[in-house]
Amino acid sequence: MKRMHVHVAVKDVPQSVGFYSALFGAEPTVVKSDYAKWMLDDPRVNFAISSRGREPGLDHLGIQVESAEELGEVYGRLRKAGGEVIEQGQTVCCYAKSEKSWIDDPAGIAWETFHTTGESIVYGDGTGERTARVAHKKQEGKQSACCAPQPEVTPPGASACCSS
Repeated sequence: MKRMHVHVAVKDVPQSVGFYSALFGAEPTVVKSDYAKWMLDDPRVNFAISSRGREPGLDHLGIQVESAEELGEVYGRLRKAGGEVIEQGQTVCCYAKSEKSWIDDPAGIAWETFHTTGESIVYGDGTGERTARVAHKKQEGKQSACCAPQPEVTPPGASACCSS
């Protein structure tokens, strides 16, 4: 059975853990100084937060599977969806060992598909993820969320989304 994955970048992990624990009515299954994860069954989601230098907000979405067979099935769907699939392969990320691939949807949101194969005592250095996501962005002429330049400061009175 597949599980939706949502990863949000946050500034303050303890504050965010308090907020999301109240929202979900559940404590996280993993808590580290820079990361927390809830494995919820209602709704069935792997919801993760981290404070690893990225701009706060939605980092990426994903589909987590429970077997290599399901991963093969989802990989087939990725190829059918179109776009460039970046196969990251075996990696350590988010205190877990996984096999994963990446694709961007038409709106530019990064989607991760993965099968977790074990735990890790380290977050992972992110090199595999950055390599996969940056390679994908270079092919499309865009920069990944993890490596994008800091946003410019919006002048007072101007809208951040609509300033000219």
